Amino acid sequence: MSKIEKVLFTGKTHTTVAHREGAARSDHGRLDIKLSALRGGSADSGIQFDATQPHPTAEQLFAGAWSACYIAAIGLVAQQRKVELPKDLAVEIEVDLGMTGNAYFIQARFNVTAPGLPYEVAEAIAKEAHEICPYSKATHGNIDVALNVVVD
Repeated sequence: MSKIEKVLFTGKTHTTVAHREGAARSDHGRLDIKLSALRGGSADSGIQFDATQPHPTAEQLFAGAWSACYIAAIGLVAQQRKVELPKDLAVEIEVDLGMTGNAYFIQARFNVTAPGLPYEVAEAIAKEAHEICPYSKATHGNIDVALNVVVD
């Protein structure tokens, strides 16, 4: 396992779970959200959430954090390759929570849209970014990840 030699940034949150309601707050106050929690239900009976208003789930928060890190990695790779990225570059990451037998798992799908770039260039940048993104490294070999690149 690689050890960090120089810490560049630390994100810290405090997450609580009260009866039927949780919250996550960062130490600097920029993140202060209620969390939705899975209640009862199963894959057969349907998923139910306690929150009366929609709040992010752990999967949505993870997808958001991962996509922010990944799109920065795309920018870094493009800069190293001296490729100008399109202004409407977009990354969508979908994180699924699912089950196999009685065990819970997550999986992810990356959809990278890079209009105007040649497909081979966009695909190479997307793959290399996945290799250097810290979130991708952390999950490598632990969850299934599908990568889809669109240039239209």
